[in-house]
This record gives sequence, C-alpha cells and structure tokens, in this order.
Amino acid sequence: MHRRRRTALVLSAATLLAAPLLTACGSEAHPGAAAVVGGDRIDVATVQAEAADVRTAQESAGQSEELVKKTGQLNRAKLHSLIFGRVLDRAAKDAGVTVSRKEIQEIRAAAAAQSGGDKGLRTVMLEQRWVAPGQIEDDLRKEVQLPKLARALGADLQTPAGQQAVSKALTEASTSLHIDVNPRYGSWDDKKVQLSTYRTAWIKQVTTFPGQEPEAGA
Repeated sequence: MHRRRRTALVLSAATLLAAPLLTACGSEAHPGAAAVVGGDRIDVATVQAEAADVRTAQESAGQSEELVKKTGQLNRAKLHSLIFGRVLDRAAKDAGVTVSRKEIQEIRAAAAAQSGGDKGLRTVMLEQRWVAPGQIEDDLRKEVQLPKLARALGADLQTPAGQQAVSKALTEASTSLHIDVNPRYGSWDDKKVQLSTYRTAWIKQVTTFPGQEPEAGA
C-alpha cells in the first residue's frame, strides 16, 4: 500500500514538473517563445510588455472603454508587427536598403506636422495603430523602409503591379526566415505576410505621411 502511494506521488510530481514545459509554448523546442523568426526568438514576455505599454498609454490618455475594447486583439497585433518588422528588415537587406536615424527623425517631424504637433501624433498612433509613445519611432521606421524597398525594386506602391512586386519580395524574405509561431497566436502566412489571427494587408499597415511617397522607377 505504501509503495503504491509513493509511486503515485512520484508520478504526480513528475506530471506537475512536466506541465509547464508542455504548455509554455506551442513548440516544445522553444518554450516561452511567441515566435521564432530566422532562428531568433520573440519571447511571449516581449509581446506582453509591448501590449502593456499600449494599455498604460490608453489609460493615461483617458481613452473610452469602447475604444479600448477595439484593441482586444492587441497581443496578436503586437506579435504581428514584430514579425512583420523582421520580414521587412530581411527584404530591405536583400535589396540593399538601409534606414538612418536621421530619416526616422525626419518622418516623425513630418508626421507630427500633419497631426498638429507631437502630442497629436502620439494620439493618432495610439488610436489608429495601437502604438505607445515609446514605440513610435520603431513603427515609423517602416514608413521609411517600405517606400525605399519599393524604389530599390523599381516598384510604384500606388499601383497594383508595384504592390505585387513588393509583396513578392516580402514573401521571399518571409519564407527564408522559416517563421514558427506559437499556436496560441495562430500561424504565419508567408504569402500574405501576416498572422493568421490578425487580419490586415501589409500595404495597409503603413500609412504614408507627407514627403514619403514612393517614387515610381526611382
């Protein structure tokens, strides 16, 4: 009797110890990762921290409960943005495109001017893109990078053909990164360059601010 009880206790302890390893991540090879992109981890903690910064900014801004409810997909949106950023980085690198700190500052100034000042820009980014103040420049980096990628490819983002050319480059970059997403967030679609549980076309992820329109054939 004592031996059976001892065996049962050992098995129970083993089960409890194993449980966190099995549930920490959809892929046992990468516990605690929200996704693995090009062999590099994006931790669940990183995604949650980005989402928490947005929630804090929303509370500080006194945003309505209705507006906050619209960001129910916030964790997925943040993971999507983090993955997309890395895909865009790879596509830009493959095309020989670089982005300078000065270019990011310039587009921030242009965006602020369009939004009625930096405070207005922070409001627009928070409400429309779910971007906290501390995340603005990382997000605006895509505003510089995407048009420059298009120009490097000789593509015009204002035309279907140009969008298709950029989409092809992004798909190739995405595929080369072998993106593995924790099932709790969905899966990554290389062709659409998006997280399956977060619906948005890549062309709509970046709203071009004045002075940053891609130049066809440049």
